[in-house]
Amino acid sequence: MKTVLEVIKATTAYFEKHDVESARLNIEYLLAHVLGKKRMELYMEFDRPLSDQELGPLRELVRRRSTGEPLQHILGTVEFLGRTFLCDKRALVPRPETEQLVELILTERRDFRRILDVGTGSGIIALSLAAELPEASVQAVDISEEALALCADNARRLGLIERVVLIKSNLLQNIEGEFDLIVANLPYIDSALIPTLSREVLFDPLNALDGGRDGLELLLILIDAARKHLRGWLALEIGHDQSDFLSDKLSGLGYTNIRATTDYQGRRRFLFANHG
Repeated sequence: MKTVLEVIKATTAYFEKHDVESARLNIEYLLAHVLGKKRMELYMEFDRPLSDQELGPLRELVRRRSTGEPLQHILGTVEFLGRTFLCDKRALVPRPETEQLVELILTERRDFRRILDVGTGSGIIALSLAAELPEASVQAVDISEEALALCADNARRLGLIERVVLIKSNLLQNIEGEFDLIVANLPYIDSALIPTLSREVLFDPLNALDGGRDGLELLLILIDAARKHLRGWLALEIGHDQSDFLSDKLSGLGYTNIRATTDYQGRRRFLFANHG
């Protein structure tokens, strides 16, 4: 029988041949998942032999990952700001940049009482803000019924189902009222670039990726429509090359205090502006 360490080494090499990024980290997560342990606990059991009953389920997970299926889909969960969210093909796999967006919102301003998350997907932004800002009223909007169902599953899992109102809407079409904060991580990839994306990204729903021409179509509609509802701040996650264009558009629409902020890679990934 192979030991834990032998399986990790052999699968790491297999993943590398199949162009799986962070190959060793991936097999460690998969093996920990099969064994019902935390990843770091494997380091205390490198010499442990693995039975056929344990290796059987692992082989199927390894096969799926080698085809490009995201690790988060296989595990069924993802960590986001210290909380565990359900994650599957119904919505976009959360990225570290979105964690940073929520951190920036919480760090810079904590007095938001009425919050709207547009394009909520799995609900990571809306639910994280609801958890961190217990006095806030939060609405989460998405055009996809499947995404809203996943958001509801996460809300129940986190005990927030009574705190967040879920609304099916194409951007702000079905939205009423005013908000202190409108936040959005909308699709911002140019339609023409979709076929060039990595195989992992292409497992995400197309409507969570495709931002239309130049990746700007949905963002432009939102910043125009948001003026009717906004009495505070707009916070956007955007493409790394879109901040100058969108800043000019925001200025022309009467927004003030427009500011682009970089992500951890130094790319201007976030845009903040005030209106109302």
